Amino acid sequence: MKQTNKILSNELLENKLGLLLLLMLVAYAFSMGVRMYWPLHFEGEAAMMYANELMINTNDGYFFSTGARDVIDGVTALDRQRASAYDVSPGLVLLTAYATKFLPFSLDTVSLYLPGIIASLIVIPIILTGRLMGNTGLGFLAALLGSIAWSYYNRTMVGYYDTDMFSVFMQFMIFYSFLQIVYRKSIGAILFSSFMIFIYPYFYSQGMTLVYAMYVLLVIYLFLEHEGRVHTIGAKGFKENALSLYATVMLVSIPLMIMLPIEVRMILFVLIFILLLKLDVEEKILFAMAAVFFVGFLIFSNIFMVIWGNITAYAVRGVDAGSLQFYQVVQTVREAGAIPFETMANRISGSQIGVILSLIGYMFLVMRHKAFLIALPLIGVGVFSMWGGLRFTVYAVPVAALSAIYLLYILGDLIHKKVENIKNKNLAKYGFIILATVALIYPNIKHIEGYLVPTVLNKTEVNDLVKLDAIASNKDYTLTWWDYGYPIWYYSNTNTLIDGGKHTHDNYIVSKLMFSDSPQQVANLSKLAIETYVDSNYSLVADTLFNSTDKSPNQFLHDLKKKDYALPKKTREVYLYLPYRMLRIFPTVSVFGNLNLKTGRAERTIHFYPTQPVKQEGSKVLLQNGIIFDFIKGEIELQGTKKKVQRFDTVAFGQKDKILVDSKLMHMDGEYAVVFLKSYNQMIVMDKKTYNSTYVQMFMLGKYDKNLFELVVSSPYSKIYKVK
Repeated sequence: MKQTNKILSNELLENKLGLLLLLMLVAYAFSMGVRMYWPLHFEGEAAMMYANELMINTNDGYFFSTGARDVIDGVTALDRQRASAYDVSPGLVLLTAYATKFLPFSLDTVSLYLPGIIASLIVIPIILTGRLMGNTGLGFLAALLGSIAWSYYNRTMVGYYDTDMFSVFMQFMIFYSFLQIVYRKSIGAILFSSFMIFIYPYFYSQGMTLVYAMYVLLVIYLFLEHEGRVHTIGAKGFKENALSLYATVMLVSIPLMIMLPIEVRMILFVLIFILLLKLDVEEKILFAMAAVFFVGFLIFSNIFMVIWGNITAYAVRGVDAGSLQFYQVVQTVREAGAIPFETMANRISGSQIGVILSLIGYMFLVMRHKAFLIALPLIGVGVFSMWGGLRFTVYAVPVAALSAIYLLYILGDLIHKKVENIKNKNLAKYGFIILATVALIYPNIKHIEGYLVPTVLNKTEVNDLVKLDAIASNKDYTLTWWDYGYPIWYYSNTNTLIDGGKHTHDNYIVSKLMFSDSPQQVANLSKLAIETYVDSNYSLVADTLFNSTDKSPNQFLHDLKKKDYALPKKTREVYLYLPYRMLRIFPTVSVFGNLNLKTGRAERTIHFYPTQPVKQEGSKVLLQNGIIFDFIKGEIELQGTKKKVQRFDTVAFGQKDKILVDSKLMHMDGEYAVVFLKSYNQMIVMDKKTYNSTYVQMFMLGKYDKNLFELVVSSPYSKIYKVK
């Protein structure tokens, strides 16, 4: 391919392999060193450590840690009563398991540091991309910026043990391999690209949509470039021309056909490779074969269903439109919400100026290196994040970094031309580029200094789950909100009804349990839900229960309040996990169960305001959220309206964490209740029906029906009850 406008090539950088490796090592050390800020900051923080190791800071990490532990312990799929992390990301699970087996580190240590170790490898393809463009120095500076940019750091920091450590790194490796095909025209480039695509789904299958999009652009680009240039490809022609449109389409399409078994794809790949290498084939035959393979890619990659699935997952919000209308969890996920330009800019480049430079730089990059059109889906999905949500910003980071630094080199060239003194030309040019790069990196470093996220659980909470592990068997179930599902798997080794990957219609069941004011209903529904779940081969409980009766959902739930309700035979124990940390999301939990399943409308208006007292003036307490509570008159002032308070409870912990409740009846006809959790300095204002709910009574006040439940684990951070 004829290259024009190669800028700022540096012979020393391009020809010295040792220097190239040194730059990679320096960039990697920088990336990993910055990521060590978080663990070093919390080193020795006892509440965040368990088994002499800092704990991880992402819920989903416990899903993969549990999967790795299953591999280490030899637990098979038949032994599980839950989803297998191996089925989601076998690459991550096996890498973690074998690293734990063969290295002198615990599973907790490997899970903690692996994200930073893997994610920092992003510097390699970024630097190599710069080298491909003829400027390794550009790639090096871009690697420094891209490896620690805001969004990429957040999702790959030490402790963020998730498949995100592979998502952008391996995806950008594929992009680099596509550029290699364009620039190098070598069989090695095709083989490398095919290999990366073959293994990518085993580490991060969700990113295949962007790979498909980049591949389609690669084919279009090669078609436009290749037109009329190569007419035959045989044993000699393939080697001499190094790359043809037809060879790329045939060979790279095969690993993308993920609907075909891997064995079929590998055999097909070898056969086509040998055919192209050994035989002289006319162009019209090659064209026909390439067309067949491209159509095969469109069919067997399932590209259209994947794209449509991604669109509907983020575009369709609210309540399911079925015979029973359940609330969708995507409506409550922050990552899936629209974001302003400033947030998008900060996430991609660290600042609004940074992202503007990146977008301008990308336009110049495409004008001078047209092959970078292949990166358009990566930049495009980053911009799409303003509508699709935070999670999309991360894919644009490395391309944005390259684009911004590319623009700095263009500006540096202009400075070089303006400076008259020959001796100062390079000093001015490279001085500007380096200082400007530092300026782009700086806001990202400041963000990292302030991004001191806590661990998923604290030590006391983990101790509570470990106590449950000593009591329960691996057949038993723990019912709680989905946020805590994976940590429960890992530390208590019990099963859950909903979790971080399974939170659809059954959210309704758990939400009902947490908000029910009938202990009998809670006990009956807990046992019925789990026995139904197991007996139905782990089908959705809500669908199974409500579709197997001719009664309305409300009538069915009302029947569960009866003491003599006929339950299926008990096969396992069921536990309720009520953590303190659910307090802040309790209003969100309510949304899923406070629903008329026939109409999709809320059954009642739930009032639940967790807050803190700010100051006291006489008998009036001003709360942080603006509510005023008069504890003498027994009134609250809510949005300018005075409401009567029925009960005011002060809760404190006595010896051995025994709950002490001082309860005052204020107005029999009061509509609200106030609970002051003295030990937490939390004051919660709520409606009286919510006051009688499972979570408030059994966790906050420690009140429960001893005929139905047994308190098996208790601490200030959680209460765990066994359903008798």
